[in-house]
Amino acid sequence: MITAALLGAGSRGMKAYGRYALERPNEIKIVAVAEPDDTKRAMFAEAHNIPEENQFKSWTELLDKPKLAEALLICTQDREHYDPTMKALDLGYDILLEKPMSPDARESLEMAEKAEEADQVLTICHVLRYSTYFMKLKEIINDKESIGDIMTVEWTENVGYYHQAHSFVRGNWRNSDESSSMLLQKSCHDMDLIQWLMNEQCKKVSSFGRLSYFREEYAPEGSGERCIDCAVEHDCPYSALKWYYHDKDQWPANTMEQTGDLKKRLKALEEGRYGVCVYKSDNNVVDHQVVNLEFESGATVAFTMSAFTKEQGRTFQIGTTKAEITGSTLTNEIRIKYYTGEEVIIHPEQVMGGHGGADTLIMRDFVKQINDKSHQTKTSAIESAKSHLIVFAAEESRASDQTVLMDDYVETLRK
Repeated sequence: MITAALLGAGSRGMKAYGRYALERPNEIKIVAVAEPDDTKRAMFAEAHNIPEENQFKSWTELLDKPKLAEALLICTQDREHYDPTMKALDLGYDILLEKPMSPDARESLEMAEKAEEADQVLTICHVLRYSTYFMKLKEIINDKESIGDIMTVEWTENVGYYHQAHSFVRGNWRNSDESSSMLLQKSCHDMDLIQWLMNEQCKKVSSFGRLSYFREEYAPEGSGERCIDCAVEHDCPYSALKWYYHDKDQWPANTMEQTGDLKKRLKALEEGRYGVCVYKSDNNVVDHQVVNLEFESGATVAFTMSAFTKEQGRTFQIGTTKAEITGSTLTNEIRIKYYTGEEVIIHPEQVMGGHGGADTLIMRDFVKQINDKSHQTKTSAIESAKSHLIVFAAEESRASDQTVLMDDYVETLRK
């Protein structure tokens, strides 16, 4: 069994990685926590039986102490990843870091290079590489004799209208000045998967996108500043009362208020950001974006991120020299249509847990890394930094309206 400390007892820290420790006490025990929210900190400490002296209000307080555990799980907000990671590496912690690494490209590279130089574990939570679904897709693509070479990829992240509104209009990642760009926060998973599946260097990037709909000019006539005093709330698909005002311990309501106390939830809707009209928030991240990639072999990828979908999931069409591969995480289906006429439909094994079981599998892999330093992770910091750079280049392209050459972009970063 390994010991770990947690920075940030929010949705990911508490519900994903913390839950794994409770379910697998023979593998990992969390012995310290840092969380600014008093309720979340107390709930987490009680669940994990953490003594009062190991409960901290800030990550700085925890990392000012001598090393408290073998590993550190960093689940703080995006702009509080770099400093605790660098400090924790100095203290000798092996680290599991929630994505994205940092909203800054140079910081992402520095973190990866420091961990590599120190020969310490820095695993980034690009959890979808651990998904049984995408591992099966990787296995299929790696069978070159059967599949041939990839020529084209059309890949879509269907964010879901409700997820966009909760996380990226009202929530923690609504404003890039406070967190990250939409592409980095939500779709760094996709850029990472695409890089992993292609298994070659990306050479060119272009991107277009904007915040089009979640703006005040689209607010229905009669709408209020908050859902709780809005004349058209009953007919609005984004009604905060419908989403959050109940006593169930379920997403997204439990990210706004943890205990299911209706009085507290009502107060949160009256005063907090989750009660604000989606057309009148301080959000600035895009609600749709496309990214075009060219790889060194000449293969091309067209990626679309859209808030305007009913369901949440990923769909793709991959054209190879011997077959067309289509798939959807919504149906857990991969379909291979060989040009010879044969067609194969695969439904990959499913594992319990968030992200199709990937939250469980990445924790299992992280524990293996700590126990066996020769174990090779799928999401090393260097690998993750490479896919992050594609995201940063795409954002530069979107802002400049120019195609970005990856070699030139990386060279400029290193100067």
